[in-house]
Amino acid sequence: MTVFRVPYGKKEMKFELPARCKGTVAMSKSKPPIDDVPAAVKAALERPINSLPLRKLAKKGDKVCIVFTDITRASPDHLLIPPMLAELEHAGVRDEDIALLCGVGMHRSSTSEEKVIKLGKAVVDRYQVLDSEPQNPEALVNLGITATGIPLSVNKTAYNADLLMATGIVEPHQYAGYSGGAKTVAVGAAGEAMIEYTHGPKMIDHQGTRLGRIDGNPFQEAVTEAGRRAGLRFIINVVMDDNRRILAVRAGDPRETYLELVKFARSIYEVPIPMQYDVAVCGVGYPKDSNLYQASRAPSYLFFAPTPVLKPGGIFILPARCEEGVGKGVGEQRYLEKMKNAKDIRSLLAELRRTGYPPGAQRAFVMAKVLEQNEVIVVGSEDPQVVRDARMVPADTMKEAFRIVTKRLGSKLNVLIVPHALLTLPIVQC
Repeated sequence: MTVFRVPYGKKEMKFELPARCKGTVAMSKSKPPIDDVPAAVKAALERPINSLPLRKLAKKGDKVCIVFTDITRASPDHLLIPPMLAELEHAGVRDEDIALLCGVGMHRSSTSEEKVIKLGKAVVDRYQVLDSEPQNPEALVNLGITATGIPLSVNKTAYNADLLMATGIVEPHQYAGYSGGAKTVAVGAAGEAMIEYTHGPKMIDHQGTRLGRIDGNPFQEAVTEAGRRAGLRFIINVVMDDNRRILAVRAGDPRETYLELVKFARSIYEVPIPMQYDVAVCGVGYPKDSNLYQASRAPSYLFFAPTPVLKPGGIFILPARCEEGVGKGVGEQRYLEKMKNAKDIRSLLAELRRTGYPPGAQRAFVMAKVLEQNEVIVVGSEDPQVVRDARMVPADTMKEAFRIVTKRLGSKLNVLIVPHALLTLPIVQC
């Protein structure tokens, strides 16, 4: 029997398929990682895309803000920000004129330990490190309304900077097509109203808001416009492989740098599959599987692929520890409240389309769309009641999960195994 492996927390979960099931593994393509990351980051900063080098872009007396990702994102900010700070020091920018802003979006505030993980202790000890405050009007600047009616806003510290920059990671994203670029500022450092609208039912129901799609994507258009109005001038982003090794790093103009990395990312993440499957095992791993809110992105990513990877009525299997339960942030609690209190999935979808929802509850809308078509079994959760409250099925082991699957669907099944579901975009060829 073939033994398959998927991430589970910081370890692996091994399993075999039932006798009559046929397994296919979908993984992003393999490319050699960068051998000397510090040298590559230095080169990216010295030879940016369509921009002056950072040491010439900044000058003494400038107020500088670097927006970085929170702990739910795997962007290696501890490798990106210190070289940026060195360039700013070379340009004569004073330490006290630099603010490092953690773009938490609607997630919980970052802890002191998480700030050290993201930036390194030397940086945290030396510079001002802040969290964005999406629910504090006094911490926000109104950026106006787009032609399509989207209210834009950004953290005041970011807006008031003479030089606004951001880090990020370019990988498949359910709403933006690919993450990175202006998104760290546009969503991570935005106010609640902007996050609410861009994650609302009209945006998610739009056919252009799809995984892997950039052109004609209204979410991506809003992110780009928000970054422009906020004054974002420089980014440094990476593309990483399934093992979180850096494959590419680029810096420079926010849009041009982003598009170049998206082109590279497509060559890595987008993989062909021959058909829609009966079952998909979707791996997540640390840190995304720390809570159900984040871990549930795996089945929703595969559902919102250009063509869903499962047949209607198929079943997702999601190994996830969920040691934080649903998650501790206000958005995570809103998600669970909507799922728990719903009469049923279809009435929940109808209600959310009619009334809208606050930021965080968009995950309820997204997962309701998934669950309308496909069941989700969560394996190995440390909080099975949260799984039940979220309208999914808990299972202790993969064997138990497949017993449920074969009982529902029969014994002869085609199973897609996606060990890194957030970093793999299966493209159905038929």
